[in-house]
Amino acid sequence: MGMRELKIGERIPVERGGEAVVSRELGRGGQGIVYQVRYRGREYALKWYFISRIRDPEAFRGNLRKNIEDGAPNDQFIWPLFLTETKANGAFGYLMELAPRGYESFTDIYNGYRWERPRVKGQPARKITVRFASLDVMIKAAINIVKAFRALHLCGKSYQDLNDGGFFIDVKTGHVLVCDCDNVAADGENFGIGGMPGFMAPEVVKGISKPNVLTDRYSLAVVLFKLFFRGDPLEGSKVLRCVVMTEENDLIHYGKDPVFVYDPDNASNRPVKGVHDNVIRLWQIYPDYIREAFTISFTYGIKEPNARIIEKNWIRMLIQLKLDIVHCSCGRVSFSSAFAQEGKHTMRCDRCGTMIYTLGINGYEFPLMQGARLYRCLTEKNNDDFETVTGEVIENRLKKGLFGIKNLTRQTWSASFPDGSVKDVGPGKGVPIWQGLKIDFAESVHGEILAD
Repeated sequence: MGMRELKIGERIPVERGGEAVVSRELGRGGQGIVYQVRYRGREYALKWYFISRIRDPEAFRGNLRKNIEDGAPNDQFIWPLFLTETKANGAFGYLMELAPRGYESFTDIYNGYRWERPRVKGQPARKITVRFASLDVMIKAAINIVKAFRALHLCGKSYQDLNDGGFFIDVKTGHVLVCDCDNVAADGENFGIGGMPGFMAPEVVKGISKPNVLTDRYSLAVVLFKLFFRGDPLEGSKVLRCVVMTEENDLIHYGKDPVFVYDPDNASNRPVKGVHDNVIRLWQIYPDYIREAFTISFTYGIKEPNARIIEKNWIRMLIQLKLDIVHCSCGRVSFSSAFAQEGKHTMRCDRCGTMIYTLGINGYEFPLMQGARLYRCLTEKNNDDFETVTGEVIENRLKKGLFGIKNLTRQTWSASFPDGSVKDVGPGKGVPIWQGLKIDFAESVHGEILAD
């Protein structure tokens, strides 16, 4: 049973009634072709399968139907919506929303560019640069990727085929959409897909485990590593010596003998200058706790699936990373580890000499430079909303050079001053940044301005 490609204008009956009319091809992959179609007055994407490449089409279709009935875990997923009728030769597909404009594929972000088709026939394609608007936005995207997988895993499902083709990201806002959701299955079930080399957990590469939540967690660490360091966590000098990556070599480097490029106990696969320059440069820039998280993921986590970092812990670390970005008044942007002085809470910019105090709050440490914002994840207990702003560091209008934290919530904070006095800080009011000042933001959320 092969697959006949669909023609423009062809009508495909949909299970829920009516027909989808094919208008153009959008792309193709290993499992099938994606077309733009019009159905009941709206535009959708239709994924049409190479039926011969699906191990058990009936079980695969049954799983798709179950996912459609269950609905998406949250609004971050481009989820299957309607199944088509099955044709006489067994071929079928499903309809989903089209990816909105303004989103870039993870692959293009990783490469740093994409090719834009010419509008006029005969003109060459244009190379368009693709990059995040800022470091903040990139880390927002990382948190959103992890949040999507936490939502999926909380539904008792696993994605199974996590790779760089699975995401669309708005590089201006950090909003993330997960696509290719047709292989999602209940944890422990699998309908034939293994994944993509480089992203699959070693036990899947070796064929001793089917994809599940724990193998998703391995793939998630790969995606985050690629996002931050623009390279492959297992591709260094050992892999380079292998000129052609055959299936057999994939099995060795990603399955039987995977070595992390910065494994502290094994230097056989270090990144190579001139080839892995992004990884070499960027590895130095990130704070220790991020490097340690990836080191655990690709040393213990390679051999021991239960040692892999869970989504909740990634979210906590990545929120801290977002808070750690310091925008100094002199224009320097870096992580606070670059400003920190050994063993001290106060930071100093070695370019302009500016001193920056920090706020210890809710288990995080937060640099208090002008324009810095507090979020609900800081000022409320058990909250990971890193987008709603609850406070901001501003300069006193009357006293230049005096900075304070302005309350942007509807709640009243309580501030304890170093002299023992206590004052209410109502909505729209501010509290000065003084060493030793304590703020009660909400029940059981206390902050203290730390200085040395």
